[in-house]
Amino acid sequence: MNEVDQYLAGGLVDPMPMDRLKSELCKLPQYQPETKHYFHAGMYCREVFRHAGVALVGKVHKKEHFYVVASGTIILNGGRHITGPAVLECTPGTQRAVYSVTDAVCMTFHITDAKTVEEAEKELVEDDPMSMYGPGNMLKALEAS
Repeated sequence: MNEVDQYLAGGLVDPMPMDRLKSELCKLPQYQPETKHYFHAGMYCREVFRHAGVALVGKVHKKEHFYVVASGTIILNGGRHITGPAVLECTPGTQRAVYSVTDAVCMTFHITDAKTVEEAEKELVEDDPMSMYGPGNMLKALEAS
């Protein structure tokens, strides 16, 4: 088991810094998560399906929001096992490394007047040139093609 796998399974004593984890994940085969977007009454919901065995690192969030594990089991930030349904209250500065132990559906809920995914991302998450994903959770490699 390599260091990334150990971290994601909660087996490292010292947490791996997010930038290093992102760098290591970039060396692995890339995964395009199935993502749906919903806008309603001043709210934005992002629903993400991940297959078992997938690891992703999200962007830093600027505002408070809910993170919901709707179904499945994940390991959050290299240690916390969560089986849905579960609701987490998240604060500004939150960034998640998520490993799907089983197929899983996770959702975020945000207050915003944004009407498009691009507007929502500009308002809700920090720009991250190191991220493998662009607006809407699209792999940057796919956006370029």
